[in-house]
Amino acid sequence: MTVHGLSSPFTPHGDQPLQIAIVGRGFSGLMMAIALLKSVGQPFRLRMFDPRPIVSGGQALATARSTEILNSRARDLSVSTGEPKDFTRWLQANAPFREAVSAAIPGFGQIFVPKSTFSDYVYQRFSEALAQRTDVSVQMSNEGITSIRRNDNGLFTLGLADGSEAIYNTVVLATGYGLKVPLEKPEQDLEATLRDRRSAPRHVVVMGNGLRAVDQVLQLRDGGFAGRITILSRRGFLPQPHTRMPADAVFPSQPMPSQLRNIVRFVRKACAEAEENGWSWQAAMNGLRKRARTLWASLPPSEKRQFNRHLRAIYDSHRNRLPADVHARLERELAGGLTEMKRGTTLKHMPDGLFVRWAGQTTGEHFAADKVIDCRCLSPDLKDPVVADLLSAGLATTDELDLGLAVNPAGELLTQRGRPVGLFAIGPLGLGSLPDIDLVPEIVTQTYAAAALIDARARPQLQAG
Repeated sequence: MTVHGLSSPFTPHGDQPLQIAIVGRGFSGLMMAIALLKSVGQPFRLRMFDPRPIVSGGQALATARSTEILNSRARDLSVSTGEPKDFTRWLQANAPFREAVSAAIPGFGQIFVPKSTFSDYVYQRFSEALAQRTDVSVQMSNEGITSIRRNDNGLFTLGLADGSEAIYNTVVLATGYGLKVPLEKPEQDLEATLRDRRSAPRHVVVMGNGLRAVDQVLQLRDGGFAGRITILSRRGFLPQPHTRMPADAVFPSQPMPSQLRNIVRFVRKACAEAEENGWSWQAAMNGLRKRARTLWASLPPSEKRQFNRHLRAIYDSHRNRLPADVHARLERELAGGLTEMKRGTTLKHMPDGLFVRWAGQTTGEHFAADKVIDCRCLSPDLKDPVVADLLSAGLATTDELDLGLAVNPAGELLTQRGRPVGLFAIGPLGLGSLPDIDLVPEIVTQTYAAAALIDARARPQLQAG
């Protein structure tokens, strides 16, 4: 076994630079690296682990097709908290993209861009931030992580898939929903479906009702698929549309009620009043999102569970909205008859379809399909061996509903006693603690908060050294 010990360039010792590991090179990982490069004032060495030999925009952005459009306006996608217009300026400086955008659009901040465009922007900003830090070194490693241990001296030992170990001051989990590499991605499903056109009629079932499911349906049509598509969802709430012009946040300033039932009435009234006053319900929902984190923290566990059972699907369909043109296309697709939405719960996958219990029924039945593509919303993988070890070792705990890992706003993992230990989980791993932490603006804010903590805590160590 090879151990990167005290003489290793990736181990802190004496006057050696701070050693930081990021596990994951998707959007959360790249964003964390950008925040560290911009925020940590002292030299450091960064190693970014991911078993996939790529640097990408993550699950939401990797292998993105030009037809896939992000569901946030360009004005909300800056990777710099101090420069909210950074992405729109980058778009304006991108000559091919600028020429492709209609001159009638009143400002680049209003538009929705392809995922591939945003991915290019993120990677370019990462490369630029690294180029400006001659005192920082970055290593990309394709080894998988098998364990994370906290040593008696407060450092962390990472066990790697090749049997070696490495020691770090700080470890950041930025793996999206878990550490496993997906065995089959929707894009691979799509390619396989479109290559095999021998059987007719064709029927594809897309499981899920969120943005990924809508993307998949439209990609199938863009790829020439002309058969039946069934969108299978337990709740049946498809994403709602954005307004064509931006909807600034509007929400009543008075305190929110304390009980979930009264909160729902309050929100409905706020949406109705917004529309009566010439705004939109979308503006009211944008205002609610600014208070969502405080509101969620104030609810007792019983009402949080009630929200997840009965209201989560409705809330998600209104917060994760589609650009107006994409939503209009989805409506035309459903109106055309070849694509339909069906409510039901999948009980079992079968070679020729699914075994489904339809809404309102108590028993299941076979539902035939030539292809099933699972686009259901993911949840953090708490059974992953690395995460399970962190939980059993007391280095992490789950949130009160066991939805994800318990974190503070900066993404620092909390123990059962609520104490941080120096490990971070950025993005969706903390969904049970922080509503909307799966969205770009919230991840950006969190990474800078984490980087500021890492910088502040490292300074006494350097002074003592």
